[in-house]
Amino acid sequence: MKKVTIYSTPTCHFCQMTKEFLKEKKVEYTDYDVSTDMEKRKEMIEKSGQMAVPVVYVDDEMMIGFDKDKLTSALGL
Repeated sequence: MKKVTIYSTPTCHFCQMTKEFLKEKKVEYTDYDVSTDMEKRKEMIEKSGQMAVPVVYVDDEMMIGFDKDKLTSALGL
């Protein structure tokens, strides 16, 4: 099973779409709220080089934003 991690904020529409998509596909994920978790926000910026959310990792593959096709492919769905 692939490890899925999302850096998101509660008010981000694309973050919600990403989580809904993963729930629909029954994919487990770890979600970090970077609006309140400063340590994870710093980690996200260091890894991705930007402030935009969501930042999604499927194993070591990074995606910025909600890209259904890329996500589907990365998850092997």
